[in-house]
Amino acid sequence: MTIRSQSTDMTGLSPFALRLPPNTRFGRGAAMRAVTEVAALGPRLIFVHGGDPVRSADLRGALDAAGATLQTVACSTEPTLDMLTDALDGARNWRADAVVAMGGGAALDLGKALAALLPAPSTDLLEHLEVVGAGRPLAAAPLPFVAVPTTAGTGSEATKNAVITVPEHARKVSLRDDRMVADLIVIDPSLTDGTPLRQTLASGLDAVTQLIEPYLSARATPFTDALCRPAIVEGLSALATLMDRGEAPQARDALAYGAYVSGIALANAGLGAVHGLAGVVGGETQEPHGAICGRLLPEVLCTLAAVAPEGSQTAERLAQIDADVQGTLGVGCDGLADWIAQRGLGPGAAPLDPESRRRIAAQSAASSSMKASPITLSETQLAGVLERAGW
Repeated sequence: MTIRSQSTDMTGLSPFALRLPPNTRFGRGAAMRAVTEVAALGPRLIFVHGGDPVRSADLRGALDAAGATLQTVACSTEPTLDMLTDALDGARNWRADAVVAMGGGAALDLGKALAALLPAPSTDLLEHLEVVGAGRPLAAAPLPFVAVPTTAGTGSEATKNAVITVPEHARKVSLRDDRMVADLIVIDPSLTDGTPLRQTLASGLDAVTQLIEPYLSARATPFTDALCRPAIVEGLSALATLMDRGEAPQARDALAYGAYVSGIALANAGLGAVHGLAGVVGGETQEPHGAICGRLLPEVLCTLAAVAPEGSQTAERLAQIDADVQGTLGVGCDGLADWIAQRGLGPGAAPLDPESRRRIAAQSAASSSMKASPITLSETQLAGVLERAGW
């Protein structure tokens, strides 16, 4: 077991760098208020939307009225390499000025990937994908990209990567470049109002996980701590309200903010074992990413707590998180899995066999997300997490 140190003592700061979105608009009604700014990017826009085009109809209509011509691309599932290839083939000759993506994390990832790859010469996409490809930098600067999230979860609006599923490798991998950060982020929490409860829980747990893992990360900084620490409590409180007391605009606002902050935090401090496992599990089982993270989070937290040295910063932060969970949800981390399952996000797919768990654990141990974990968990420990989470 390896313990990785965190350097967040304000009396002796270690050097760190920040990658931040350049332009963000946040607030109810922000989407329609941003129409003029979006239309100014150029008259020809590629507009990526989620599976239900009705949800983006108002914004598309307003952009049309502002003089923009739109080529629409639908994204109803987490994007695959074939979906990305087809979308690129359909858009290359259209000479778009910018890309706008409105939807959940899947639509944002597809839009971000299109903006990144359309200016480049037509090449083998695997050249740029991590893990299954060469992971080479982009051949040209991306098109301007606007992200308009309609779910509160992935934080994709604030990150520099797009997650793409490659079925033949049974993996979810990233297309990543510093220049892929959105030029304009428009977060209108009203777009998340009325999201079905199961989707709210899955996406919300993804956001909370992306706040907890950077807070525990070996790469945590005073900057990411300042973002994550209050947002963890606010995100958990918002989930408790929405799941147990019903629709509440203030809770939707808090989750939307938490998801955005989580994207900034993970981009600057990294993630951990939950996401290290989730990328491989998702490629293997095709389950939604947020649901996977929600099931893994309790087991990873309990595993880390069992091995964290007494008095270490990691142990202290895990204790803080346990108190946060207790104070907002009424259970500690050891009861979090039951709380989640009681609200409809329990194990669904058939459990994996021991050999599959060992293989997934081995692949996960080599993932980029694992490099930020404050404690290096063994493949045996990771396989145990999978089993206890129901796989």
